[in-house]
Amino acid sequence: MAVRLEKQDSIGHIVLDRPPANSYDKTFMEELEAAIDEAARDDAVKAILLRSAGEKFFSAGADVSVFARSGLDEQNAFVVCANEAMGKFESTPKVVVAAINGHCLGGGLEMALCCDFRIAAEGPYRIGLPEVTLGLLPGTGGTQRLPRLIGRQRGLDFMLRGTAMGPQDALAAGIVDEVVPAAQLLDKALERLRAYGTGPTLAIGRIKKAAVQGFGMTLDEGLKLERELLIELFKSDDAKEGVTAFVGKRKPNYKGK
Repeated sequence: MAVRLEKQDSIGHIVLDRPPANSYDKTFMEELEAAIDEAARDDAVKAILLRSAGEKFFSAGADVSVFARSGLDEQNAFVVCANEAMGKFESTPKVVVAAINGHCLGGGLEMALCCDFRIAAEGPYRIGLPEVTLGLLPGTGGTQRLPRLIGRQRGLDFMLRGTAMGPQDALAAGIVDEVVPAAQLLDKALERLRAYGTGPTLAIGRIKKAAVQGFGMTLDEGLKLERELLIELFKSDDAKEGVTAFVGKRKPNYKGK
């Protein structure tokens, strides 16, 4: 399989493994979607790590040969499939961290942009959305998510120029959240995930949902979503435990329910 889910402790590792560059086709995206769905359904999985099995590439994005040999209907179906699969990272009420260890280009970066946080390894690789150099545009969320993340003007300039940058420049631009020595990448990503995957994980997931999905709404719509999610939490065992523990001046025992 090109994508697999490995469960280690409370972390679900979604591993990209299609050598040499983790370029994706429709089958790859179907496997990615299945892995996200499984991680989302499994109550034992508290947070999700997206990483590459290879050393040089996180992902080079869509397999361009697919576009070259397919017709318009197939191309459209492929893009829809990729958008729906990647978008599930955002709609899953568990924190997702991308560990970027190598070239992260085009759809590879678009995949990482769907994650909640991006940690990158130091190294001489490139990060960017170079689709314009193929006469195309970033069509798996890049034109929407990158400007929302780093600002319209900077994001637009990067896409119009097809800019690809090193990890430190990506950090300065706000595309990645942290750059660490390559040997520490996995440990640092897991450290962050454990922080989000322990304690009141039900509340953590609802905070993610309110912030991520609400960001694209009007203020009134976002506030409505926030209220609905808070009411859900009021019904949970964790909320009852948290309030009771606070009043009783003891440490709460959260179970994510």
